[in-house]
Amino acid sequence: MSQEQHLHLQHSESVVAQMSATLFAAFVRNQAVTEANEDALIDKAVSIAARLASRAEKLVKSDQEWVQKEGGSSYLLG
Repeated sequence: MSQEQHLHLQHSESVVAQMSATLFAAFVRNQAVTEANEDALIDKAVSIAARLASRAEKLVKSDQEWVQKEGGSSYLLG
């Protein structure tokens, strides 16, 4: 029986974990996963998910990254 694990992920980590699971499921659906390459494909899924999240962070600015001035106009923080 495997040992029980407890995780406490930050929100951004849980988003990347979910994206990784989706990518890994696609590998499974395409029958690309074997015992020999499972760990490598998990690493690949996490790497791709992290790159996707990083790219989204660079290209998309959330509402919390914008500041509204009194006159109604807004500007980007940082």
